Amino acid sequence: MALPTSDSVPFLDLSRHVSPLQEEIEARLARVVRSGCFVLGPEIDQFESTLAQYCGTAHAIACASGSEALLMALMALRLQHGDEVIVPSFTFFATASAVSRLGGTPVFADIDPLSCNISPESVRERITPRTKAIIVVHLYGRAAPMEAFLELAQEFHLPLIEDAAQAIGASAFLAGGEKPVGSMGEIGCFSFYPTKNLGAMGDGGALTTNDDELARSLRLLRGHGMAPRYYHQIIGINGRLDAFQGAVLNVKFPHLEVWTTERENIARRYFDLFAQYRNLEGKISLFPPQTAGRHVWNQFCVRVLQGRRDALRSFLAERKIGTEIYYPLGLHEQQCFSFLGYLPDALPITHKFSREILALPIFPGLSPEEQQIVVENIVAFFEQDDSNKTRGVAV
Repeated sequence: MALPTSDSVPFLDLSRHVSPLQEEIEARLARVVRSGCFVLGPEIDQFESTLAQYCGTAHAIACASGSEALLMALMALRLQHGDEVIVPSFTFFATASAVSRLGGTPVFADIDPLSCNISPESVRERITPRTKAIIVVHLYGRAAPMEAFLELAQEFHLPLIEDAAQAIGASAFLAGGEKPVGSMGEIGCFSFYPTKNLGAMGDGGALTTNDDELARSLRLLRGHGMAPRYYHQIIGINGRLDAFQGAVLNVKFPHLEVWTTERENIARRYFDLFAQYRNLEGKISLFPPQTAGRHVWNQFCVRVLQGRRDALRSFLAERKIGTEIYYPLGLHEQQCFSFLGYLPDALPITHKFSREILALPIFPGLSPEEQQIVVENIVAFFEQDDSNKTRGVAV
């Protein structure tokens, strides 16, 4: 197969779906400037109301970032020094760092090989009398098996925190029907970092809950525990979201469903494209589509087998095709958690997948032609690599 020639295909291009909203965003920001209300205020009130309705929860509490959302969730659940919180190792750092920042101990669980989401069986094996909570991550925009986790939580009387930073709009299937992420555990945590499906123009986050008392605690925690002003009921943090980010999110929120549908279409197109190339069997492995609930495709990840992930990524980079690795190490292998004493292969699926996973471009505005270029170059890499190996050429 001849190597395809093309212009570059970016891993992410936010401008394609944000640029059409530029004038509306600028007008909304100008309104905030004129109002003089720069922290919390009407823009944040509107955003919280919209988010709670979208997630089907009684409350939404905007905060400074997804990382702060996780921290505040654990603070509201009164995590104490030495308490254990079970988290996936295959996730972004903030999921576990929030536990450590409060003096707790992250206990790392393995993932399910069909979804990359945290495994209920692995979690069950790690529950001890010191377990304070379970953080379930809905990774890559795919809902974790919440029915199993809700059963675990009920059996062991443990609160569930949903880390939905990558999964706004996703849903899980329960006995009573589909439920949005962020509405099933005690607290849901969201991130609006610019790369998320609903992104601000800087950091932003939020928490959701159906518990009135937890909502009250989270609002107190967000503003140094103050109520009323300069009277501090508890020791909180500065976790407030500024009005500029709220204004951006209010402009973008009405477009989220259109953007999510586009992501779903892009993902389906990848499956169709890869199905055309049977010679990729045993070289590229796709994760089976979610059969119940909704997958919102924050990332489209594949496994690159035979130890060829990094070589493929370098090949695509030379062709100006963007990719990313989520994540190159399980958290249990990170230097900062070495004191916990995990061996690299203590979580075998996490260890294996961190050496194989590769994220391909997926974002609103990515064209079918660009997807074709991505897949054709992947095919070209394996044909060239196999040919070199057959001829004994060093690769």
